[in-house]
Parts: sequence; structure tokens; C-alpha cells
Amino acid sequence: MAGGQERELRRRIRTVESTKKITRAFELIAASQIVRAQGRISGARPYVAGMERVLATVAADATGAGRLVGTPEEVRSVLLVLVVADRGLCGGYNSIALRTAERIVRAGEAEGRRYTLVTVGRKAPAYFRFRGRLVDRSFSQMTDRPTFGDARAVASEVVAPFLAGEVDLVQLVSWRFHSAGVQSVVTRQVLPLVPSDARRSDRSRPDAEAPADAAAAPGFYDFEPAPEELLELLVPQYAEAVLYQALLEASASEHTARQRAMAAATENAEEFITTLRRVMNRVRQDAVTTEIMEIVGGAEALRQAGPAGYVDIDAEHTEEQSA
Repeated sequence: MAGGQERELRRRIRTVESTKKITRAFELIAASQIVRAQGRISGARPYVAGMERVLATVAADATGAGRLVGTPEEVRSVLLVLVVADRGLCGGYNSIALRTAERIVRAGEAEGRRYTLVTVGRKAPAYFRFRGRLVDRSFSQMTDRPTFGDARAVASEVVAPFLAGEVDLVQLVSWRFHSAGVQSVVTRQVLPLVPSDARRSDRSRPDAEAPADAAAAPGFYDFEPAPEELLELLVPQYAEAVLYQALLEASASEHTARQRAMAAATENAEEFITTLRRVMNRVRQDAVTTEIMEIVGGAEALRQAGPAGYVDIDAEHTEEQSA
């Protein structure tokens, strides 16, 4: 019995050791990709900031493009873009973003709004399908190393309904990468464009960036074509830039979350192996102790039997022959 228990413990130790190797490999891979993802974010943020400055300047002089700038007075239809991961093993990265989006949809529907869901990442459609909610458009294979083409594909599903008047508001729910130690889920308004004064008053939010204030850049601007036409041309490009930055920050946040989760899993595996080895050593010690006690008990039984317990086989054989 003890031998079988020891073999079972050895098998479990080998299994946990194999799992630890896998989690350690995932941890190292994620750690190596974080630095690359941070570099891509740093390269994309100046472009988005420049687009915001240009749009703020154009919107300040535009008079006939009220639907493209500001917050609609009455919001009846909302298009919600949700960015999660294609894979798991990243802690609460997916679940936090999914629950945030679900709360937004429920609160909006309670106010009478109609929601259209556009998701990025394989985890989102299954989550909403389980809850009986339809995902209108889903994308996958974008979250590991997103490209600008990926953002353009998502933007094509977002900008066209907004310009056609099918939706009044476009919101984005994704992870914001502040630093290697701080990430948060944020909700951003993509379309209509947020005025510069609204961004300035909202700087206290964790997802707020430095406002692209047109007044900060002195000078006179002469637009050609008209500001309204420029907004129609620049709004799709701005949506692509914002979605591309969101995909990059979500990718960096995913790698960071996976690195932390796999590091914790590796540490837990090491502690579990130590516990199993202690149990195995205890079982082995109990088996050895039992064997020693059996030997000592047998020797003690023979000692107590003494000469009376000794049987002379030769004498019995001689008596049988004489009979």
C-alpha cells in the first residue's frame, strides 16, 4: 500500500514539474514581448496626439459638422467596440473587460438605448453567447501583434454605420497601458469627436490623455477644403488611429497580465512540488518504520519462544524410520 502511494506521489510530482516548465516558458515569452509592445505604443501615441490637435483646430472652425463633434443630445443607438484576448492564461485580463462591457450594455439598455457589439478577440463571442446576447461582428487573430491593417478592418465596421446615421455614439472598451505595473480598463468615446475642452476637464480620469488644445498653438489657419469637408476626411483616419493605439495598448496589457499570471503559477507549482515531496518522504519514512517494526517484532517473537519453540527435524525423521 505504501509503495503504491509513493508511486502515485512521484507521478504527481512529475506532472506538476511538467506544468511548471510550461508556465515558466509562457512567462519568459510574455516578458520578452512586453518591451517590444511598449516601443510600439510609444511610436503610435505621437501620431494620435497630432491627429487630435489637427481635429481640434478644424472642429473649432467647423460650423456644419455638429454631428461629428461633441456628445449627442439624444443617444438611441450605440456601437460598442470591445477588445479582449484570443487566449487565456492571463489572469483577470479578459474577465474584467468583459464584465465592464456587459455592465455598460445593461445600464444603457435600461435607459432605452440599443447596442451593437463589435468585438476583437476570441474570448468575447463565447462570453456573450453564453449569456444569450448577439455579437454583431467579431474579429480574431489581432491581439497578439496588431497591425494598422487590423485597426483599419475594425474601423471599417465602426465608421460606416456612424457616418450613415445608423448609430449615434461609438464607444471603446479596452485596456489602457499606463506602465509595466499599472493597467486599467477604460471606456472611451471614439465618435463623435470629443471637444478639446471636454478632454481638458476630464484629465483626472486614468484614461485621459493630455488635451490636444488648438488654442495652445498660436497662429492663423486657412483651411482648404472647408473645415466640414476636412472633418469628413479626417474622422475615419482618426478612428483608425485610435483603434490602432487601443489594440497596441491591449496587446501590451495582455502580455503583462500573462507574465504576472504565469509567474504566480510557476511559484505555486514550486510550492506544490515541495509539499508533495514532503508527503512522499513522510510516506517513505512510515513504510521504513513499519518494516523495521515488523522485523523487530518477529525477532522478539522468536526470542520469547526460546528452546521450547525449536523443532528438531532430524529427531523426528529417526523416529519415523524406527517405527
